[in-house]
Order: sequence, then C-alpha cells, then structure tokens
Amino acid sequence: MHEDLIARAEAWLAEDPDPETREELARLIEAEDVEELAARFAGTLQFGTAGLRGELGAGPLRMNRSVVIRAAAGLAAYLKKNGHAGGLVVIGYDARHRSADFARDTAAVMTGAGLRAAVLPRPLPTPVLAFAIRHLGAVAGVEVTASHNPPRDNGYKVYLGDGSQIVPPADTGIAAEIEAIPSLAAVPRPDEGWDTLDDSVLDAYLARTDEVLAPGSPRTARTVYTAMHGVGRDVLLAAFARAGFPEPVLVAEQAEPDPDFPTVAFPNPEEPGAMDLAFAAARKHHPDLVVANDPDADRCAVAVHDGTDWRMLRGDEVGALLAAHLVRRGARGTFAESIVSSSLLGRIAAEAGLPFEETLTGFKWIARVDGLRYGYEEALGYCVDPDGVRDKDGITAALLVTELAAQLKEEGRTLLDLLDDLAVEHGLHATDQLAVRVEDLSVITAAMRRLREQPPAELAGLPVTGADDLSRGSDRLPPTDGLRYTLEGARVVVRPSGTEPKLKCYLEVVVPVGTHAELPAARTEAAERLAAIKRDLSAAAGI
Repeated sequence: MHEDLIARAEAWLAEDPDPETREELARLIEAEDVEELAARFAGTLQFGTAGLRGELGAGPLRMNRSVVIRAAAGLAAYLKKNGHAGGLVVIGYDARHRSADFARDTAAVMTGAGLRAAVLPRPLPTPVLAFAIRHLGAVAGVEVTASHNPPRDNGYKVYLGDGSQIVPPADTGIAAEIEAIPSLAAVPRPDEGWDTLDDSVLDAYLARTDEVLAPGSPRTARTVYTAMHGVGRDVLLAAFARAGFPEPVLVAEQAEPDPDFPTVAFPNPEEPGAMDLAFAAARKHHPDLVVANDPDADRCAVAVHDGTDWRMLRGDEVGALLAAHLVRRGARGTFAESIVSSSLLGRIAAEAGLPFEETLTGFKWIARVDGLRYGYEEALGYCVDPDGVRDKDGITAALLVTELAAQLKEEGRTLLDLLDDLAVEHGLHATDQLAVRVEDLSVITAAMRRLREQPPAELAGLPVTGADDLSRGSDRLPPTDGLRYTLEGARVVVRPSGTEPKLKCYLEVVVPVGTHAELPAARTEAAERLAAIKRDLSAAAGI
C-alpha cells in the first residue's frame, strides 16, 4: 500500500505543470509522509453541481492547476459533445490565491479544444460573469472562486449558456468527461489565442443595474459598506454612484482585495466576528444601514441599528423585506425560494396573488423557476433582476435594499418597522440554524443515518406531524440528501452542506401575532421554542 501510494504521487508529480505544487509534492514524497500523501491521493476532488471546491495544494484531492486543467478539458469535451463546438466560453475569477492562474489555464484549454475563450479583464464579482454569459451569447461560463470559504480554499463554478449554474445531468456528464482525460499531456494548452475582455462588459452590467430601482425613487439612505477583503468594492461604488445614492462609507481595513482575509477568521458576513469592523464604523458614522458583500460579491448582508447597537438581519428577514418592497412596487411574476428558507415568502406571495415556488437549495435551482421575478435563499443570496443575472447578486440586492431603506426613511420608518408590520400581518416567522463544522465527514454521514433510522417523534415538546426523506425525491423536488420535519407551528430541514464540511439544520417557528403590542412576547416565545428545538435536534442527531 505504501509503495502504491508513493508510485501514484510520483506519477502525478511527473505531469504537474506547476513549479509550486511540484515542489510541495516532491517534499512529501522525499519525506515519505504517508499520512499527508494519503489525504491527497485517497480519491479525486469530485465535480458536482457546485463544480469544484477544496483546499489549495498538490494532488487529486486538492485544488491546483492539474485538477483545473482536467476539469476544463472535461467541460470542453462535454460542450463539444452537446453541439457547442466553436462556441464562446467566458471566464471570470476572484482575488483568491491562484484564481488568475486557474482562469488562464481554463482559457488555454478551451482554446486548445477549438472553442473560443474570453477572460474578464480583472478580478470581478461573480454576478458580472453570470451576466456576461448571456450578454455575450456564450455557450458556457466558468467562475474561479471559493466564495466565502477560508483563505486556503479555491473553487471552480460552471454555468451553461442560459446563464445559470449547472444542474443534473450536466454535472455527471462533465464529470464523466473529466474522468476520461487520460493525462495532462493529452490536453492541448496553447500560450495564446483567447481574448481578454475590456470594461465594456462591466459597463453593460452596471447599466443593467438601473433596472433594479424604480424611476424617481428616493435615494437618500446612507450606508457603511464592507467588501470583506473581496472584489465587490469598485463595482458596488460604481453602481451606487450611477443610482445617485450617497457614497458609502468604506470599512477601510476590509476594502482592498486580500486573499489572506487578515481581519476575519472566515470571510463570511454570517460568521461570528466578521462584521465587527463594519459595526465599529457604523457606530462612528451613524448610517441608515450597513451593507456587506462576501468575497466574490454574490451575497449581500444587511445590518440595522436596533436599540442601542447594530445587529445583522437574518437572510430570511432581508428576503422578506425585499419581497414586500417588490410587491409594493407592483412586481409581477413568480417568487421563489429554497426549501430551507422561511415560509414567510410564500405568505407574502399568496397575499399579493403571485405564483410561488420552492426549490432545492442553491441558485442553480432557484434561477430555473419558470417566470421568476424574485428569488432568495436564507444564506444571504438574492436574485432581484433575473432578466439580467440568473444567479444571486450581492450588488443589485444592495441597491434594492438601500432603495427600500430610503423609501422608509422618507416615511419616518425603518426596515425594522416593516418587519414588525409583516409579523403582525402574517405571523412572526423566526428562524435559526444549527450548523456543525467537522474535520471528519463521517460524522455527518453518521448523523444523517441516525436521523433516518431513529427519527424524532417530537422536538421541543411539539409532535412531528410529517417527516420527509428528501433523498427519495417527489413530483416537485429532485432527490437530495436531506430530511424535512413538519411540526405544529414549526419546521426543520437537515442537510449536509454542498460547499463546506458542515451539517446544517434549518429551524423555523411561526407564532401568531394579533397586534404590534404582542410582538415582544411573541419574540420571546419564538426564541425559547427555537432553542428547545435546537437542543432536542442536536441530541437526536448525536452531534
């Protein structure tokens, strides 16, 4: 076994085109570091509906140039097999370590395969790439990003020509083509032949952001903004300037792209501590709201002044606020969300007489809903202009929520006042999440098996009235690894994360509210019930 592992590592080393990972792997082989080599050669990084995502490093279970070249070759073969020979593939990338290298390798592979390739001019937000695909009539797009993952990670997200992320069976089709690549030597990679785009695509994207706002709407709301060391700053500032909003106050320590993300443990606005610097700036400058993007700017976080300090709004709260704002503006079309998001959106849509759809998690599903007008997911993702970007877009979402804040400001009200109104009208929808990050993925497998074999009969004293194993699929949802429990006045969804080593449990309770005066008691009741559900679910899952 030891000799076989060394032999596989040496074979990988022999064709690795990257001096950095070659040196890294050579050191491991020379030291006969069997444990570390096994961690890198126990399989291959699997290509799925999230594309690829993993830790940077040498070997088939890490993100590196060898893995990316194979992935690009597999995608090129899949496109040609499906009638797109000679078609255009647009490639974008963020500011993470090796992102520009991976984008260049992808362009070289596409060119060598007889496709046309065009690379965005510099690190830009993921929604700019999603927009560019349809704007340029491309047959596919690739974004090199690991979104809000830790600094050591990178990833590879694939879109097809409709401008939305891949879903089955495209993922398995591309994976099969990747598997069929015999060696890197079999993949032509010329040194030139692709285009590097100028700013005209970005200009077109920015012009499209005008469609998000209502003509003549108030533009007075003041913001503090953090790019979270990512690529959102310049594009968001340009969009806000076009719209006529006051220039956002930048969180200076997080304004420049920095792949090491030095001020945060995890560059995700949802993670504890990530918004501390933004809150400090808000206490100094007293804006109407705080806006944050994640590093590739496809997510948007919002914080408001609540009582004596600032707090983050949950993704479900922002999702409901944007929906209510669009309804008030007379939006027509289907409102959609993932199954892990708050059921409040369905109530808002029903009250407005609008179609409503639930999908599996991920914008790869939400973006494909027929007649989509607005879609959101609790993980800070919002699609507010599906005709422009069929994916979550943290730039246009920031514009729309700032317009809403300005509208309410003119009325002497705040985002929190509107949330109170929605609770009185539809019931208080309170959500929370139990998320467990693991080193060993078998912990997640064991928890899911335990819940399937010994499902809870009750949670927080509430009987479980319905239990759905989502892996079986239904007439409305494709199969996925997940469990959904329905309780009286509550709901729980449990699923492994598709992008991180996490087990995620999404909790919601709904408490009827008659008047605004009843809201404090309703919030206390909801918080106690959520805490009890979280405690009982943790015990049931053994986590």
